[in-house]
Amino acid sequence: MNWDTLYRRKVTDPATAVAAVSSGHRIYLGGGAGVPQVLVNALVERAEHLRDVEVVHILHFGPAPYVKPECQGHLRHNALFIGANVREAVQAGRADYTPVFLSDIPSLFRSGRLPLDFACIQVSPPDEHGFCSFGVEVGCTKPAAEAARVVVAEVNQQMPRTLGDSFIHVRNIDVIVEVDYPLPEAPQGGSTEVHRRIGERIAEMIPDGATLQLGIGSIPDAVLANLRHHRDLGIHTELFSDGVVALVEAGVITGARKTLHRGKVVAGFLFGSRRLYEFVADNPIIELHPTDYVNDPYIIAQHDHMVSINSALEVDLTGQVAADSIGPRLFSGVGGQLDFVRGAARSRGGMPIIALPATAKGGTISRIVPTLKPGAGVTTTRYDVHYVVTEYGVAELHGKSVRERAQALIRIAAPQFRDELTRQAKALQYV
Repeated sequence: MNWDTLYRRKVTDPATAVAAVSSGHRIYLGGGAGVPQVLVNALVERAEHLRDVEVVHILHFGPAPYVKPECQGHLRHNALFIGANVREAVQAGRADYTPVFLSDIPSLFRSGRLPLDFACIQVSPPDEHGFCSFGVEVGCTKPAAEAARVVVAEVNQQMPRTLGDSFIHVRNIDVIVEVDYPLPEAPQGGSTEVHRRIGERIAEMIPDGATLQLGIGSIPDAVLANLRHHRDLGIHTELFSDGVVALVEAGVITGARKTLHRGKVVAGFLFGSRRLYEFVADNPIIELHPTDYVNDPYIIAQHDHMVSINSALEVDLTGQVAADSIGPRLFSGVGGQLDFVRGAARSRGGMPIIALPATAKGGTISRIVPTLKPGAGVTTTRYDVHYVVTEYGVAELHGKSVRERAQALIRIAAPQFRDELTRQAKALQYV
């Protein structure tokens, strides 16, 4: 049987596609901008007939109706990374959080430690050989689809066909729902003067020929905006957005000096504007791979001059980084921060950078603190931190004593908090 005939036999409507979901099942939802929105809505419409169905996913963009109070007892979310759309539910106890490195998530599925009954995914239309691309989210979705008992796929006419280790054949999809809607888009711009100053400082640290890991948001955008005079930069990152496109088109990002995947921009998933999605479609420069490859510290470390740039909620005077919680209140997740910190630290000429504004809440709170808030999780340990950057400067911590660390971090704190931080450092016997 040819693949086209097989494809047509598998096409159905959304309600029928999720009809086999039963109480007690665990469902993976495609993440990032690749969340299967039609299937999600069909599942929520069926929720009252189900009990204790677990919905698992990493960060994804768009509505999350399965965490509404009325779904309690029927659908329960298990977040592998806490996004803004599920944060209130996790903090209210209506949803769960599983702390896990992004690099480890595929093995949870494949090993059966987190077995999946269904993978609900979104893919591109099949090519002439019957292969669909996972498009903008390959990282955890491809491993989930390979491990799940049943694969239900939205085939979206607007999903770009990305290249790399990013394909699934029609024969490996059990149920197909054809859809045609635009992908979620990330708002562009929004960098403040503080972010621009941080971006300038980080850009000054990056040598020509470096390979970069950075995500999306105001600080990564500000860094990219300050790299226009660099040469032969490369990208190996879990996630990227439109700023990378501009530098590829400007000839700044060429990948010409990359140690692995020379000439390629490598990532696990994408989130940006329609311009980004059009740029990556069938573009041989772009390769997407699962996160157990992209985020493997051993793979990352093989890139010479690997520069990782990650954010934090607060950093204490010994260098401990809290990035996933505010005190005991769960906020996001570890994602790939420590994967890339450790990979970059082992790279020849590598630099792991933690970047954050010096203050929060309009300058009323210092994010350089004597000690982390009680109950806060340590996302990156003091033993792993090398560089911390704020708008006030760069603190190099690796190989430094606690006294030297405290002094360096106080120097890059906001001026109005330095005296108090010094007083607290003395009380703690750090200086």
